[in-house]
Amino acid sequence: MRILAIETSCDDTGISIIKTPQNKGDCFDVLSNIISSQIEVHKKYGGVYPMLAKREHQKNLLSVLVKTLKEAGMLKSQTPMTNDQSNTKSQTIKNILEREPELYKKIIPFLQKYEKPDIDLIAVTEGPGLEPCLWVGINFVKALSYFWNIPIVPVNHIESHILVNFLDLPARAGNKQVKFPVVCLVVSGGHTQLILMKRIGKYKILGETRDDAAGECFDKATKILGLGYPGGLIISPLASKFVGSPTSHNLPRPMINTKDYDFSFSGLKTAVLYHHRKQPLKTQKSKIYIQEMCSEIQQAVIDVLIKKTIKAV
Repeated sequence: MRILAIETSCDDTGISIIKTPQNKGDCFDVLSNIISSQIEVHKKYGGVYPMLAKREHQKNLLSVLVKTLKEAGMLKSQTPMTNDQSNTKSQTIKNILEREPELYKKIIPFLQKYEKPDIDLIAVTEGPGLEPCLWVGINFVKALSYFWNIPIVPVNHIESHILVNFLDLPARAGNKQVKFPVVCLVVSGGHTQLILMKRIGKYKILGETRDDAAGECFDKATKILGLGYPGGLIISPLASKFVGSPTSHNLPRPMINTKDYDFSFSGLKTAVLYHHRKQPLKTQKSKIYIQEMCSEIQQAVIDVLIKKTIKAV
């Protein structure tokens, strides 16, 4: 079985094609995997601007799909459709993409030019995520599904973050089966959650962030420090360069000792802001200060995540 997968939950336009294994225990074959990043678009905002991200998805989806099909060897020209066939299907697709008129203008010539690929299912992220971005991907998939007559499989992308750890489990765990229940820690972009997984498909949220997620805290912290965006990609390498004794900056570990399993990283961001403002300009720009602050920010987040996860277990 070949699956076309489309992801637009935030700022990356991702499309891949995988081939499922014929025998149990075999690996998936990734026939193609193309991602169009929007990092440069959102840099000046220090975070993802939802309506701008939606516009970029509308711009990128078709070109990424073409590259994905081409990489998988599935982009093949077809005999032009008759006007009657084209007009009937075009009107339905126009209705589906009513809120994405620019995408509609691009998709019709594409569908008329290329034949239906050898795809059995189309998977699409249905949530959670930024609503404007999600709808672009969902409507795009609805149009493809209608024109190609291929079923759609909606996917929860947080569940995907959890299940991806099972893909190579036999090799890593000596073919031992996972014993449920398990506690899952998800730290991805705007999501920081502790989830009880009773079995595949059955979950219970034990705790989650009450304000900023860990990733959002990183983004805001690097903006305060004048380091740019995205925060995680900047903080991690700078933190690894810090050498010496544990930092003396003593940033807070928000909610680390509360009796629940929730998180809160807004206060950490605020502490970074106040600490930074108190430093002389020369200190603010020094490499040692930046590396030490990145190390402390990262460690503060890690300390909270670890303690809450162990408490949940």
